[in-house]
Amino acid sequence: MSALMEDSAKTIRRFSRENRVLKWSVATLVALVATVMAVGNQFGATVIESTDRNVCATGEDADGNVCGTRCIDFPAFNRPVHTFSIVARDPSTGELGAAVQSHWFAVGTIVPWVEAGVGAVATQSFVDPSYGKLGLELMRSGKSASDALKSLLAGDEGREVRQVAMIDAQGRVSAHTGTKNIQAAGHFVGKEYSVQANLMANEKIWPAMANAFETTKGDLAERMLAALDAAQSAGGDIRGKQSAALIVTSGKPTGRQWTDRVFDLRVDDNPEPLKELRRLVTLQRAYNHMNAGDLAVEKKDNEGANREYGAAEKLVPDNAEMIYWHAVALVNMNKIDEALPLFRKVFAMDRNWATLTPRLSKAGLLPEDEKVTKRILSAADK
Repeated sequence: MSALMEDSAKTIRRFSRENRVLKWSVATLVALVATVMAVGNQFGATVIESTDRNVCATGEDADGNVCGTRCIDFPAFNRPVHTFSIVARDPSTGELGAAVQSHWFAVGTIVPWVEAGVGAVATQSFVDPSYGKLGLELMRSGKSASDALKSLLAGDEGREVRQVAMIDAQGRVSAHTGTKNIQAAGHFVGKEYSVQANLMANEKIWPAMANAFETTKGDLAERMLAALDAAQSAGGDIRGKQSAALIVTSGKPTGRQWTDRVFDLRVDDNPEPLKELRRLVTLQRAYNHMNAGDLAVEKKDNEGANREYGAAEKLVPDNAEMIYWHAVALVNMNKIDEALPLFRKVFAMDRNWATLTPRLSKAGLLPEDEKVTKRILSAADK
C-alpha cells in the first residue's frame, strides 16, 4: 500500500472512531469515497454503492464492528465557473492568497479558498466547491498540496472537466487542468504560486499572469492583482468580465479568521471588476492602517498611532470616517490643536459628524469636558 493510501486509510479510520455512526457531511463523505475504494475494506469504512448522484457506506468502530449504514444523495457540481485565477504564497511573510476574475456572477463565493497557516485553493471550470473545503482539510491534517489534490481527483468522476490549483503553507504547489476544459485552457506552476485559466480568448493568458506575478514588486495582494490585470490585458475570458475576488491571509496565523484575513474582498457584479477590486484593495489597506493606529492608541504609542492614521489618509484622503476618528484620537492624546483642522474638514463634508460628536463623551470616547466639546464643535462654524 502506498504512503498516500495509508494516510487516506488513517483519515477514514479517525473519522469512524470519532463518529461511531456515519455522520459525515456530504462534502467530507465525497472526499472519503475515493480513499475507501482505493484501500478496500481494511479500515474504518466501506462504500457499498456509489454513483454520481449518491453514495452508500457502512462504518466500523475501532474494534471492526459495523456500527451503521448511511446513504446520502448529493447534487452534481456542474456550475460553469470558467475563469482565470492565481494561488500563491509570499516566502518573505508567509502570507497565503488567492485571486480570481470571471464572467460569472459572484465568483468569489465559490472559487477561492484560503486559510492562514494551511493553504490556498482555487477550484473552477465546471466547478466542484468541495475541492476548496476538503483541500484545506487535507492540508490542515498534514498532507502536501500535491497529495491533497491527488486524493480528491482520484475520487472525482468529473475530474476531466475540473481545473484546480492548491498551495500549502510550505509553498508546495500542485495544479490540474482536465482534458475536457473548454479551450483555451491551461496552467503554469511556478515557485510558490500557480496560475490557471480556462475558456480564455487565447493561450497567452496564463504565461502573462506568471510573468506579471514574478516581475511585479510589492506585497502579495499587489502581485496577484498584477497577475489578474495581465490576464485581462492578454485577452482574458472570451465571454468578457463580471466579477472578481481576492483573499490574503496572515503569515502568522492566530486561529482567529477575522484577525488572520488581511484582505477578503469581492466584486460580485461590475462592468470593470478588476478596477473595482483594486479600489477595494486600496481602501482595505487604508483600514488596515486605521486598525493598526487604534491598536497603537491602546498601547499608548501616540507616535505610532499618528503614523498609521496618516498613512491611511494618504491612501484615501477624502474619507470622512478615517479623518474623523484620527481627530478623535488626537483629542484623547491631548493634541486638540492638531485635531481641530481635521474636525473642520469632516464637518464641512457632512454636519452630521458634528451632531455625533457630543454623544462620544457619554460613550467614553471623548473627554467629558464641556469646554473640550465646545472647542471641537466650534470647528463646524468656520
